[in-house]
Amino acid sequence: MSNLIKCVAIDDEPLALDIIEKFCQRIGNIELKRFSDPRLGLEAIQRNRPDIVFLDIEMDAVSGLDIASRLPEGTCFIFTTAYLRYALEGFDLDAVDYLHKPFAFSRFQTAFSKALRRIGRQSIKSTSQCIVVKQDYSNISIPIDDILYVEAVEGYSKIFRTSGECVMSRILLKNVFAMLPPESFMRIHRSFVVSISKIKCFNKQEVVLVDGETLPIGKQYSSTIMQLVKE
Repeated sequence: MSNLIKCVAIDDEPLALDIIEKFCQRIGNIELKRFSDPRLGLEAIQRNRPDIVFLDIEMDAVSGLDIASRLPEGTCFIFTTAYLRYALEGFDLDAVDYLHKPFAFSRFQTAFSKALRRIGRQSIKSTSQCIVVKQDYSNISIPIDDILYVEAVEGYSKIFRTSGECVMSRILLKNVFAMLPPESFMRIHRSFVVSISKIKCFNKQEVVLVDGETLPIGKQYSSTIMQLVKE
């Protein structure tokens, strides 16, 4: 049995397909078939049953939401679109993630790792970027994809990781935030910065993360986070 992860990308913009292909090549061990015609892409998915599908939403010929509703049961797919207003509909269709164009490689890799977990495949050896902070007298390297959220604690920053570990560093929250990719992290409170991909659900008052942790949203940041469901 091949260890290659079979993927299909559907997008009517060739440049968008080029980016997905480039990112897949950076990750490695992926066999990607790309389609600019969504109907041909759907036929290929129904015929070959790939492991993961990357699907644009607003296409000239047909909506990606319609394609998603016609995918074989259990198909693992990720939406890639420039329009945030479709986010809630996308998750209602059980998309594993939602990539807002233009997205960075680190964000793509986060979504891909989530898809691998969904289909029960082991994560590919990470090549993600890291930040380095000082804890006591040691320098700690933390993969960006492993950061759940960061909390300001009396002149320190407490970095919570998906692995369950925490790193406490004498660095201001705003300085940690500046080290992180802006397309992947959001400040929701004077004391909290969160990884956007780790948000399970939210309203104007709070966010719930994938681990069940609930964090408050500061009044001055509520409009920022509500942009996640607006164009």
